[in-house]
Formats: sequence, structure tokens, C-alpha cells
Amino acid sequence: MKYLEYTPLDCINDFLNQVNLGECTIKGCLEAYSCKHTGTDKRLSFSLEHEIIDYLGKSSDTDSCSPVDYLCNKSSRKTLVYLILTLYHMYPDYDFSAVRAHQFFSEEGWDSFKQTFDSYMFEVSKEWAENNEGSLFENLCKALDEVVKLAECEIYIYSPDSDADPFSERGAIWSFNFFFYNRKLKRVVSFRFCCLSNLVAEGFLTDGICSEEDGEIFDDMDI
Repeated sequence: MKYLEYTPLDCINDFLNQVNLGECTIKGCLEAYSCKHTGTDKRLSFSLEHEIIDYLGKSSDTDSCSPVDYLCNKSSRKTLVYLILTLYHMYPDYDFSAVRAHQFFSEEGWDSFKQTFDSYMFEVSKEWAENNEGSLFENLCKALDEVVKLAECEIYIYSPDSDADPFSERGAIWSFNFFFYNRKLKRVVSFRFCCLSNLVAEGFLTDGICSEEDGEIFDDMDI
């Protein structure tokens, strides 16, 4: 996997780096990757593939896979491996298990993605409109289309539980992690956007100040 630089993505990333809405801050990030394997990717891909096959073998009482298990399809396994490799490049210090990851990935429709974006990014879109031409969603679509050709894309959402979420941040209220995968181009774009509580962040800051003041008070006391 190779990180790809695209100016249209950079423009949106600059805006979504930190949008302060008073009680909360919205943050977003778009990252594009080529699915072409490097030396490390080949070894990791091989390991993930075998982990999935071992899982299928242990979970089935027969030599044949269940028809409802999409992991029995070689193409589906390949897609899952690409998505996990993308996660590894985004968070190299995090260990992603293929068996667990497949439980957290699900394919989404375009309408579902748009509804999620419109619902959760409404206030941010208003901020964008004050200083930019066109809507935020329109510009996002244009940028994505330039990189991965939206009409040819499969859309996946990654929704891990709290124990397996490398995306979690202090004060997080909600977060979404979408992946746009184009099989023909062998390219993936990840799009994460989240909401962080400013009140929680300020609370941690206040707690830190209080702790320092308490320490200074106790320093002057004889124990």
C-alpha cells in the first residue's frame, strides 16, 4: 500500500482539521492509498489470508464453506485484506486481527453514506458555505470521484467496539469511518469524521490545573 497525495483531498482536510462549533469540535480526514503491495504488505497480506482461511476451517463442520459467509469468496477475502492493510498504514502501531476486523466491516450504500453525512455534518457544512463555493458534500464528492471514481466504488463502514477502536479519542461523542474501494483502480480512500466534546477537553485541562495547585498547597504543609 502506498499513500497517495491529492490536492483536492488536502483542501478538504485543511478545512476539517478542526472545526470548532462551541461545545464541540468536528474533525475529519481523507487519505488515499494504492493497493499495490510493498514487501511488508505481501507478508502481511499472506498472513491475513491464512488467518481467515484457518478461521473458516475451524468454524465449519464440513469441507465446504457456508454460502452466507462472504469470506468464502476469494474476491471478498482480498477486499477485506486490502481494507485491513489500509488500517495498518493509518495506524501502524495497532494490531488488527483479520477475524475481528471482518466483524466490524460492513458494506454501505451511497444513500446511507449521504444520509449519515447530511445528519452529522450539517453544522460543519454551514461553516464551509460561509467561505467556500459549492456545498461541502459536493466538493467532497468531486474530490472522491477524482481519486477513486465514485460510480465504480464499493463503500464500507468500519464500526469496531470500544476495545478494538484505534480511532477513539478523548472526549469523542461519535465517529464514522468510511472506506471507498475501487477494484479496477486498486485504490482505497478512507474518510473518518468525528465529534469531540470541548467541555470534556476543558474539564481535563481544569483538572490538571487543580491538581497542580493542590500539589503546591500540600508542598507548604508539614506532614
